[in-house]
Amino acid sequence: MKTYLKAFSTLIIMSTSSLFAFQNMQDVTIEVIPVNDNIYMLKGAGGNIGVLTGKDGVFMVDDQFAPLTEKIKNAIGTISNEPIRFLINTHHHGDHTGGNTNFKNDGALLMAHENVRKRLNKEDTDQENNGLPVLTFNYMMNLHINKNDIVIAHVHNAHTDGDALIYFPQSNVLHTGDTFFNGMFPYIDLESGGSVDGYIKAAETGISMINENTKIIPGHGAIANKSEYEDFLNMLKTIRENVQTAIEGGASEAEIIKNEELSSEFFTDQEASEFFINGPKIRSTFYKSLKK
Repeated sequence: MKTYLKAFSTLIIMSTSSLFAFQNMQDVTIEVIPVNDNIYMLKGAGGNIGVLTGKDGVFMVDDQFAPLTEKIKNAIGTISNEPIRFLINTHHHGDHTGGNTNFKNDGALLMAHENVRKRLNKEDTDQENNGLPVLTFNYMMNLHINKNDIVIAHVHNAHTDGDALIYFPQSNVLHTGDTFFNGMFPYIDLESGGSVDGYIKAAETGISMINENTKIIPGHGAIANKSEYEDFLNMLKTIRENVQTAIEGGASEAEIIKNEELSSEFFTDQEASEFFINGPKIRSTFYKSLKK
């Protein structure tokens, strides 16, 4: 797990330099992991990709970085001969949307919450807007593809302000995007509209959609079950309570950052030292969000 997290941390940094990222991603292997029925998880560099196959065409959830597009297409080609017709972004971060232009140019219908389109448009990295979603939604959207009545639900101010949960009821699979980091502290992007309370609400919403047999594709980490998802929610609520109590007791941000006991029930600072979000960072994030 720690090796994976160290690689994830590196990739986030790499995403700020396209040349550096391209040079290193030549060594990335795309792993295809069966989830349930005709749904698969693709693990490579960046956020986990979800794939639903069938005669209607391939439905993708997220697409990692642009230099990986050909590898991703080749990997999907091992499980389906159908074209990639549908692509939804769970949020706007580059390790989930970097391949948008490539897949859109290949003919995929690109979808996302309306705030994803707004944020990608503001980034001004795609002068011709080829990578912007062409179909957006506000709260919920239902699709009927490859024998699944796909439920897409917006969870507001969670990881960002444009997050979506994607549930495949017939296959009983939930893709959470980055509203669930399995086996680690989460990244809550306060600068992009994320918040602690919204993140907790997102986990509660996701859990309300599933049952004991549901398989969960997190934004980062291994495939999970409901029990692991509930453990994650418990971690969020407990750290929130601990930090809120410390704030009400007059603790400053610096004091909260130093107080390992606020989060060590789940991961000590040593255990989390190679996480993308380590102990001091998660405590700082909770403080800043709760103080708002």
